[in-house]
Amino acid sequence: MASYIDDNLIQGERVLHRGRISLWSLSLPIFIGLLLLPLFGAGLLVWLWVYIRYRSTELAVTNKRVVAKFGFISRQTMEMNINKVESMQVNQSMLGRVFNFGSLVISGTGTSQEPIPGISKPLEFRRAFMEAQDEASRSGR
Repeated sequence: MASYIDDNLIQGERVLHRGRISLWSLSLPIFIGLLLLPLFGAGLLVWLWVYIRYRSTELAVTNKRVVAKFGFISRQTMEMNINKVESMQVNQSMLGRVFNFGSLVISGTGTSQEPIPGISKPLEFRRAFMEAQDEASRSGR
């Protein structure tokens, strides 16, 4: 499967860090799928939805922007120039802290906040972003 992010890099842009959606954030639908398996395989449809959601979500920090893509047939993207991001918050529940997943809330200049739920290792993603933003500001981009 071709990567949306790799297919849409601009000249001179390189991926510095990739993020993933956490399977822990999908544990409730995975469990519901298990419970629904005896009902004519309905659980398999739930598991198919989980698989598509997991595989079709892409996150990356590049040397020029932050990119998030959601969806398989219907696609939603969020791309923000690395210098236009004002803040990146990490929200984690107690379970999120235990299993290392949470939501990122990205605030940019002149735009509303963009929440990205269920991210695996959100603090690592934020650190990679901050390092990339620092490097971009030092190089004067």
